[in-house]
Amino acid sequence: MAAGGVWVFRKDGVMELKSAGLEPSAAAPSKKALVYVPANETVRSLEALERRLGSLGWERYYENRDIVQLHRRDGGVDLIALPRDFARFRSTHMYDVVVKNRHHFKVVDI
Repeated sequence: MAAGGVWVFRKDGVMELKSAGLEPSAAAPSKKALVYVPANETVRSLEALERRLGSLGWERYYENRDIVQLHRRDGGVDLIALPRDFARFRSTHMYDVVVKNRHHFKVVDI
């Protein structure tokens, strides 16, 4: 099985597979943060995120001991599922929030 990496075109037009393990900085995953754009505020807790989403028309729809689901008050079909434990909040959750609230949130590298 082939190792992972990136294909790069050399100056002579030949493609070469560069191993991802050659550059330690490229191998280390970057940390992400969710930012509420109007206030330029980094979201640091589930409570803060729910407060911001609440002002945008989102409310709790379903919750159990592991997740909290939010839906739009206006009856839209969108759902946002978030882990109750903010330490388990990952970039996939962040991008879910961003896609459903495009002009209000963004994901940044920290």
